[in-house]
Amino acid sequence: MIVRAISGLNEIVGRIVSVIAVGFAVIIIYDVVLRYVFSEPTRWAYDVSKQMFGFYFVMLGGYALRHKAHVRVDIVTEKLGRGAQRVAELLGYVIFFFPFAWVFLTRSWEFAARSWAQGEVTYGAIQMPVYPLKMAMCLAAALLLLQGIAEVIKLIFDRQEAAE
Repeated sequence: MIVRAISGLNEIVGRIVSVIAVGFAVIIIYDVVLRYVFSEPTRWAYDVSKQMFGFYFVMLGGYALRHKAHVRVDIVTEKLGRGAQRVAELLGYVIFFFPFAWVFLTRSWEFAARSWAQGEVTYGAIQMPVYPLKMAMCLAAALLLLQGIAEVIKLIFDRQEAAE
């Protein structure tokens, strides 16, 4: 039940965020057409597309983990039996993943809170607020940590969940 809820949340977030890729592409095409066809580059497209790409990239971490799209070192574990593979994966989560996810969560929270308090904006052609993107980093870290918990629960109970 918990695994399904966490995985479902990351699935929904992943599908919603993937739509941003379309917006990202539209803005880039719009800017390229204005720049090279009409010789009228936009002042805002670079900053907006950079922030959209950053949002897109960080928010899909939990979704990628759910779908096993992260980098793995299967060459080390491929010759092991299923039980030994599970133990190796569990150790990987405990030794590497959870400490990283915790540091990512706590540091991004501090980073976002400071940005919010300062009303931080970009220094580019237009001054866009930066704190929403930094808050998204914190949310992404929480989603990644939750999906890691779901993956560990699946490993402990030896459950394979279909990634729909």
